[in-house]
Amino acid sequence: MDEPQARTASPESPEGAERRIERAFLPWKKEAPLAARMRPRRLEDFVGQEHILGEGKLLRRAIQADQLGSIIFWGPPGSGKTTLARVIASATRAEFETLNAVLAGVKDIRETIERARERLAPALLQLPRRTILFVDEVHRFNKAQQDALLPHVENGTITFIGATTENPYFEVIKALVSRSRIFELRRLGEDEVLRILRSALADPESGYGLRDVEAQEDALRHIARTAQGDARNALNALELAVETTPPGSSGRIVIDRTVAQESIQRRALLYDKDGDAHYDTISAFIKSLRGSDPDAALFWMAKMIAAGEDPRFVARRMVIFASEDAGMADPLSLLVATAAAHAVEYVGLPECQFNLAQACIHLATAPKSNSTMGYFDALRCIEEDAARDEVPDHLKDPSRDRKGLGHGKGYKYPHAFREHWVVQQYLPDHLQGRFFYQPGELGHEAKVRERVLRLRARQEKTEEDSASAGRPGPADTGSGGA
Repeated sequence: MDEPQARTASPESPEGAERRIERAFLPWKKEAPLAARMRPRRLEDFVGQEHILGEGKLLRRAIQADQLGSIIFWGPPGSGKTTLARVIASATRAEFETLNAVLAGVKDIRETIERARERLAPALLQLPRRTILFVDEVHRFNKAQQDALLPHVENGTITFIGATTENPYFEVIKALVSRSRIFELRRLGEDEVLRILRSALADPESGYGLRDVEAQEDALRHIARTAQGDARNALNALELAVETTPPGSSGRIVIDRTVAQESIQRRALLYDKDGDAHYDTISAFIKSLRGSDPDAALFWMAKMIAAGEDPRFVARRMVIFASEDAGMADPLSLLVATAAAHAVEYVGLPECQFNLAQACIHLATAPKSNSTMGYFDALRCIEEDAARDEVPDHLKDPSRDRKGLGHGKGYKYPHAFREHWVVQQYLPDHLQGRFFYQPGELGHEAKVRERVLRLRARQEKTEEDSASAGRPGPADTGSGGA
């Protein structure tokens, strides 16, 4: 008997690829929403994300060579995550399966894995075939569901593609993230959304190419601008405009700016109080305050409040900022910030926005100092060598052991001296001469700096003179009481 000849896979027909996509995704129907109909099926038709899909980029090369490893697409709504998965489904010769994490459970995962195993098993008349599993909204999977995927990703039973709007480094288990390459998709630019809208108007099969529709340029730009990079939102608005606008006497449907404004009335704020937008926006706010830019600080604060952020959260962050970043350069900042926080509790929205704005402007325009960070330098010293941090005898409480142990002996009462100050040791012996507070040169702290440096110099000179003369140091001379 002749040995069976090794078989090579024959090129797949476009019809076969389309059927495979339909098995993986919901079949395309004429009555489907415009956004679903306009999803591109080829990499060449995909709009945007040039930073990962441009010519020569890793992801593009991997798709074209059909050599994808496990990956996670992370990006805002409407940026093309699911569409990119459809493109991969069209390009790959592997079997493509999809699960929606909102609807699927561990049972669905096990059934998918079992089918993937069967495709890999040797068969007389069939070559082994890889399986790519696309999980939409993967952050919705709980830990047990994600754990169920892990061994099969690791042993190559499936190639995993996840899509998420949330930060995968926080919402996907570390083991799955470490076995996947993360690709971050960005919001589409206004011009990219315009390209998609114009394509929908011209497409005779999936869009409105066979209908007499005229969309004015300023109308399209309004939709593209208001959609904020969300192609799905823009296409939904265009569909609403076309389908609800009656044709004129000539039979033409005209989409002007008024119709566009009615179709997408409010600019969507991409802000999730528990997600990346929350942390990114508060970060931008704090950095704008620190950078002394009142305009940017007001903008980011307004975005948070308009998106429904708790004003008490914003006020708390300004109270922290007042000591961390304005600090001794402007001690009044802490009073202003705490007063604003009190006003938020006492007045509430919407009027407390005046109080928040005043505090925001004050903090942004105040001189800056982060000298309070000296506290954390002191804290590190304690953590490194706590055993040696004994209180010097002359600083100890004399009320109990003054006679027996000499506690408090030698303490100098500063108010008994000129300038209410006297040379004296206050740090433990091994930290003498260590400076934690580094005074800045701006605002109120400039005066503080002058006094602190002058007193430090006097302290050091006295210690040097005592050492050279062989006399006791400042901790061992003089007398006084508690």
